[in-house]
Amino acid sequence: MSSPAPPPKSLTVRDAAAQLGVTPRTLKYYEELGIVVPVRSEGRYRLYEPADLERLARVLRMRSLGFSLTTITEMLRQPMEAPAEGGRPRLSNASLKSLRETLGAQLATLDTRMAQVRRELKEAAALQAQLRRDLDYVERRLAGEPLEEALAQRRAERPAS
Repeated sequence: MSSPAPPPKSLTVRDAAAQLGVTPRTLKYYEELGIVVPVRSEGRYRLYEPADLERLARVLRMRSLGFSLTTITEMLRQPMEAPAEGGRPRLSNASLKSLRETLGAQLATLDTRMAQVRRELKEAAALQAQLRRDLDYVERRLAGEPLEEALAQRRAERPAS
């Protein structure tokens, strides 16, 4: 008679973090978000099972590809279905549609933010040009250029409104 297989080895938060290349605080944050909820030892220590580590590795891969934690959390909540031909479970069509909505909303938010940043950069460039003209005027005055010449030069450099 063969002996039963030993239970999978659980890792403490420190060991799990080291194996995944993140900080223990990252794992605790993911727990707060409900991405992975480790079991607790009798002493209330977090213990990560191999399935937890696989899920966390997936989350970290998705983060490295630029997915937000909101999208990842939403994706992980979607039900999976087993393909008829076997293999790994996949997202169902309903899950994919829901995920498409989530990703579309995030893309729209990002588009809005990028437009705002472009406006801010344009305003910053205009202010930068104005400050350069002001500095040039002050430099010329400090170099002894007469007031009327410096003012005439400044008016000539002013952009058309």
